Amino acid sequence: MDALDQRIVSHLVTDARASYAEIGADIGLSAPAVKRRVDKLLDQGVLQGFTAVVDPEALGWGTEAFVEVHCNGNVPAHRIRNGLEPLPEVVAAYTVSGQADAIVHLRAADIHHLEEAMERLRSVEFIDRTVSTVVLSRLLERQPQQSG
Repeated sequence: MDALDQRIVSHLVTDARASYAEIGADIGLSAPAVKRRVDKLLDQGVLQGFTAVVDPEALGWGTEAFVEVHCNGNVPAHRIRNGLEPLPEVVAAYTVSGQADAIVHLRAADIHHLEEAMERLRSVEFIDRTVSTVVLSRLLERQPQQSG
């Protein structure tokens, strides 16, 4: 990935709806040249797609929590994923270092819904216990930027 590719990615992170012509005018390439580079970035997996970013609160999912998941014994990551996937309130899950086996990000409509989701999470067969932290406010959220 060269400097022009980095500028294209930066432009798309800022405004994924920008046309190839707009991006090209900004970085000094023709629209077809930008398209070729974007196609290459997609093929390489640098860009993984284009999507609309939706405010979860606007959709009625304004309550969220991060939950440490502690498993019974040594549970492989794929099994943890399979156990979490059926729960619609799980919006992200990560294996982590430290005492927990995973960290789960839950979203719910309200605190009652969150409590029900956490009960269903705790009922997954291999989960021994959880430690939950409810989010009070979002201070900062960024899209990834090119390093270096």
